Order: sequence, then structure tokens, then C-alpha cells
Amino acid sequence: MQTYTLRYKQLPGTHLGGSLASGAGWYLAILLFLAALGVAILMVTSPIRAERQETLLALDGRLQALGVARQDLALSEKLLAEAAQLPPVRPYLVISIQDRRLWYRDGDRLLMTTRVATGSGKTLIKEGGASIWKFETPRGKLTVERKEVNPLWVPPDWFYVEQARKKHLGLLHLSRGGELRGSGGSVIRVEGKDVVRRRPDGSRTVMKATETKYIVVNGRILVPPMDTNQRRFDKVLGTHRLVLGGGYGLHGTNQPQSIGQAVSHGCVRVVNEDIAKLYEMVPVGTKVYIY
Repeated sequence: MQTYTLRYKQLPGTHLGGSLASGAGWYLAILLFLAALGVAILMVTSPIRAERQETLLALDGRLQALGVARQDLALSEKLLAEAAQLPPVRPYLVISIQDRRLWYRDGDRLLMTTRVATGSGKTLIKEGGASIWKFETPRGKLTVERKEVNPLWVPPDWFYVEQARKKHLGLLHLSRGGELRGSGGSVIRVEGKDVVRRRPDGSRTVMKATETKYIVVNGRILVPPMDTNQRRFDKVLGTHRLVLGGGYGLHGTNQPQSIGQAVSHGCVRVVNEDIAKLYEMVPVGTKVYIY
């Protein structure tokens, strides 16, 4: 059997190993260049993308606000158009939240106008989120349901939550039929229409509460039952009130300096002199347009 030997003849001027090494080096250099270029592009474009994202978020918030404003404007135009079409024999009230002004009109005739205070727009959240209150004056068409002289204010639960937060105190609820232990061995409970303190010797004191002076027991503000005198505050609503339903009203105030501002918890305030006039002028059943 014959044996063959294969021989490779290298051409002059060529080096196979050197060519491969050289090609790999160029390939690696190109990869490194492309990677560096990608990093550079990322560094340049990242702030631009972040700025664009922030712009889009801001624009989205503005669009939402614009949508709310358009809804309010549409409602205002509807209410004003409806008010303008009322028969001249039916006077009506118009209240502008933005202008904080009231007009009492009879057709095209202006009967009275005055400045008002409206809802603050603030939000109060009870600890744990169990209750949320938004202090806004409602927009829409309301009706004067009844009229009151020297109205008493029955503070809602938010009043006690708000005051406790301001004073950095806790809350203590008293229910009818229940008892709370006070200082000196006394007992606090409801008797008839009053919250009273009973001492060990049998003496009895009717506890007093006002808008600015609360009953404090063991370092906590007492929340009396709704039907007690301790939850009836005088003079807070001024001399008269026109009840509009839903817990809202048009009334006087013991803070005349607040008129013209957005500071109420939702009701519409006017000075006592003006609410006295409106009480006499405005009959029950009158439509009230708030925009």
C-alpha cells in the first residue's frame, strides 16, 4: 500500500495566524466602540426621556384640571340659562363660588346683592381613613326648604375630629346610657338633655360646651350625643338661616371678617344684617342656583 503525505505550501508574504489575530482585534475594537456609543447615547437621551415623562405627567394633571373646569363651566352656563328663563313672578337666588357673591333677582330686576363666604375646599381625613370630609359649597340647583330665627348649630363629627387635631388631643365618645369615669371619682353621663358630672357626694353639675370651649375628660375631647344640649351651639350661624337641604344652608355668622373668603365648611355665609333682610325677602320654595 502506498502512503501519501499532504504538504501545505505557504505563499510568500502571508501569515495565517497573524491574520486571524488581527481580524479578531478589529472585531473587538468595533464592539467596544459600539458599546461606548450606546452608553453615550443613553446618557444623552435619558435626561431627555425623563424630562419628557415629567412633561407628560404635568400635562396630564393640567388636562384633568381643565376637564374639571370645563365641567364646572358647563354646569354654570346651564344654571345661568335656566335661571334666566324663570318666570318673572318667581324670584330666585344666584350664588357665585368664584366671585363669592349673591344676587337675589326677580326676572331682570335685581332685588339685592351682597358678598358671601363659601367652602374652603379643604379635606379632613379621620385617623385610619374611616371618614373623609370635603369642605366644598355644592354646585347646582337647591331650594329654600325652611327658614329659622336664631338657629342653633349642631356640630357634625368632623368638628370634634378637627378640634382634637388642632389641640393634639384624643377623642372620647359618650353614648346615652353609658358612663365615663372622671377626676375625683366622678361619673360623667347623660341625664335628660344634658351631659352631667356626678360626684361621690351626690352633687350634680351640668357640663357646658361652646364652639370654642369643649368638654375635656382625662385629656380627651368629649363627643356628646347628638340630642344633648352640649351639642347645640348658639350664635355660630348668626341671627337667621335659610335651610337648603343636605346639611347646607345660607346663614349669618359670628365671624364677619370671613365674608368674601373661601373659609366655610360648605355653607354660604353672609353678614347678619344681610341674612336678616334675606329672611324677610326670600320665601320658602325659592330656587337657589350655585355655580
